[in-house]
Order: sequence, then C-alpha cells, then structure tokens
Amino acid sequence: MPAELTIVRPQPITDVLTNPGIGFMTFQRFNGDALNPGTGWTEGYPMDYQPFDGDLAVRGQPLTSLAYHRLYWRFLEPAEGQVRFDLLDRALATAAERGQTLLLRIAPYGTAADQDVPDWYRAATGPEPGLPLNKWRTDPEHPRYAACFSRLIRALGARYDGDPRLESVDLSIVGAWGEGAGSEELTEGTRQALVDAYLDGFQRTPLLMMLTDAATNGYGLSRRAVGWRADCLGDLGGFSDRWCHMYDLYPQQIQACGLADAWRRAPVSLEVCWVMRHWFDLGWDIDYIIEQSLKWHISSFNAKSSAVPEAWQPNVERWLNQMGYRLVPRKIAFAPSVERGGLLRFESWWENRGVAPCYRPFRPALSLSRGGQRFILPLAADLRSWLPGDQVLNQDVTLPPTLPAGEFELALGVLDPLADVPAVRLGVAGRDSDGWYGLGGTALADRNSL
Repeated sequence: MPAELTIVRPQPITDVLTNPGIGFMTFQRFNGDALNPGTGWTEGYPMDYQPFDGDLAVRGQPLTSLAYHRLYWRFLEPAEGQVRFDLLDRALATAAERGQTLLLRIAPYGTAADQDVPDWYRAATGPEPGLPLNKWRTDPEHPRYAACFSRLIRALGARYDGDPRLESVDLSIVGAWGEGAGSEELTEGTRQALVDAYLDGFQRTPLLMMLTDAATNGYGLSRRAVGWRADCLGDLGGFSDRWCHMYDLYPQQIQACGLADAWRRAPVSLEVCWVMRHWFDLGWDIDYIIEQSLKWHISSFNAKSSAVPEAWQPNVERWLNQMGYRLVPRKIAFAPSVERGGLLRFESWWENRGVAPCYRPFRPALSLSRGGQRFILPLAADLRSWLPGDQVLNQDVTLPPTLPAGEFELALGVLDPLADVPAVRLGVAGRDSDGWYGLGGTALADRNSL
C-alpha cells in the first residue's frame, strides 16, 4: 500500500437497514396502513385502500421497501379479453408513493365460492368439478385453460415488464392461491405453455417460481435464471403431528427441484404459514425457523401484514440484519491529492454480511463535492455478483478535466440504477442526509503545483 494514500476504516453498525428488495413486506397493504387484527388476513381480492395520513410507519411490523399484492384471475379479467389494468396501475402507483416496490401474483383461483375462475371461463368450460386433493377448481388440461391464462400473463408482461415499480412476479400456474399444487400432473405441453407465458412476457422483471416439482421448476431454470418462493415458512406441525413443511417437505424439495443454488442469480422470497402470532401461540422455535430461512438464502419475507409478537422483536431484528444483502465497506484507501483530469486511486475491501446478493444493477460510486456542487464518479463493479463474504473493489477513477483545482470532499454511495442518487443504505456509520458516506478530503491540483 503506497504510504501517501489516505486510509479510512468505516465503523460498522447494527441498525436494521430498510433497503430495496429485501426484508419484510406489506401484504394487500402499504407502508402507513394498519395491520390485520388478530391472526386473520385477506388475499386475492382487489386492494382495499386505507386512508393515509402521511406517516409511513407500520405499527407492529418493520418499515419495508416492499409491498405484495395477490389477485385472483376473476377480478383482473372479469370479461374475456378485458383486463382491469387499473387495479394494478393503482397498486403500483401507491407502492411508489409509499417508498415501496410491488411484488405481484395473479392466482388462477382460491378455495372459497367467490374465488372461482372467472364467470366467463366457467361458463365456457362447465360446472366446477369440486376441489380434488390438489385443490384444482378447473382442469388445466382443458384446451382453453393454458390459452386463456397465458394470454392474460402475456398481456401483463407487455404492459409492465421492466417497470421499476414492479419488484417481481410470481410464476403461478395452477392450484389454489396459485401455489402450484398438482403441477407434477401436468402434461409437458400444458406445463411449458403456462411457464413460457411468464418467461416470454417478463424478460426484465424478476420471476419467482413456486416451489413445486422437479419438472416444472427444472423447465423454468432451463430457460432462465429464476428465483423461487414458498408459502408456508414456519410450519412445525400445524397440519399433522407426523409431518410438517420445515422438516418433511422444504429441505427435500429444494434439493429435488434443483433450486438449491438458484439464489445466486435470483431472489428467494418466503411467506409465513398462518401468521407469526400463530407460531408464537403454538410455542414454535422462532430461531430455528429463522436459521433455516437464512440457510435457504432468503431475501424477503411476507408476514401477511400481521404483527410480530413483541417478545420476538429482537429475534426479528437479528433476522433482518442478515436477510438479503448487507453491504459493509470495511477499509477504503484513496489518494489525498491528484492532478486535475488525472486518475484518482481508490482501493476498498467490503463485506456482504447478508445471505444473498442484491439482484438489481445498483451502481457503486464516489462523489466529489464543494460549495454545494457534487460530481459523480462511477465505480466499475456489478453488485449483483457480490455474494456473501469478502469483496474487493480497486479502481483508478478518471477525473473529469472540467473539475476545477481545489479541495473537495470525497464520499461513497450506492446509486439507483436509473438516477444519480444513493438508493442503498450501507452497514456503516456516517450516512449524510443525501445518502452519501463521507470519506474525507482530497485535493485537485494543476500539474505544476503537485
């Protein structure tokens, strides 16, 4: 290390960081809304918007960057070919206003009488067959099913793919609540038609496959990097005293479906089984549940907008400090003076203390500021490749020749993919009101004065 470089060792912090794409989420609600009372929740229906007083806090649940909306097919397409885009437009706009991005699932149906497939589809395909073991309300092998449901998904992709307000889309094809039960029974042609609708329609927006079966998950992964999600995190015996999701399904199915390493390129999002209060009332081991989710490289968690039991708040805070990514610059070195228009030597060692990378193309950058002016200096690193552990970012940064001579304050930030503003909080002290982390001074000088 050249002796003339200035060395900074930022101070790590333990604060919970509300960062894009990770952490808890609101469900059928937004930041600032009241939570569901007790142990109940709603899903699948058009959003019931609450009055908003400007306060983003969610009493009983951590502040979040994510909102999740699950909508049944019948409400989104009440008449064949007539899509209620307005329902999703308003949800996306409201999420953005509350500092959130939207996760979305279009579920083909639920289990209640008013959660059937659309009336027009039911009229064309005949009476409801009842709910067999796999909770199918309609035969997916009927020639209209894949055609009609795929047409809807492709229409959504044409309108929303790449929308920065849309965090991800669940790749939901069959089964109650869109969870995919029975997908292993699909013929190859039906399976591929349904999966292709998502993969073709959403080529920029991340997709999360339901954890279902080797054929369905394997086909999705064969075409593209997709993440995965499961909807019953935490079940330690709520359905049977001889079987539970956490011991008897998820560990085995993640391996069998080839999803163990999917987290390296696409996110993992998990949903509470029942609500956390139910876990608490049954005396389930919260630390074991958290440990398993971190082992599976969880980035986000849907608690169904139900309160976290107060006694578990410290456990949840520790969870949030590992969920997803947590970028901690540990050592930074830079030249205290440099020639105007020359190269600023920058060296850094970082840790990702989370269990996953970030999946958006955030941009690390330096800034030079003086007298109210700030000049952005991009750094060449793709943070999507920063897996948990150590990362080194060293670069000679070219300075614009138009920068005047004089003293500048150097700062570090991680910027929004679309704007030169910091978007990611780092796990160190020193963040200013604009989101930058000050490193100290550096001088720009003319050649003859160095």
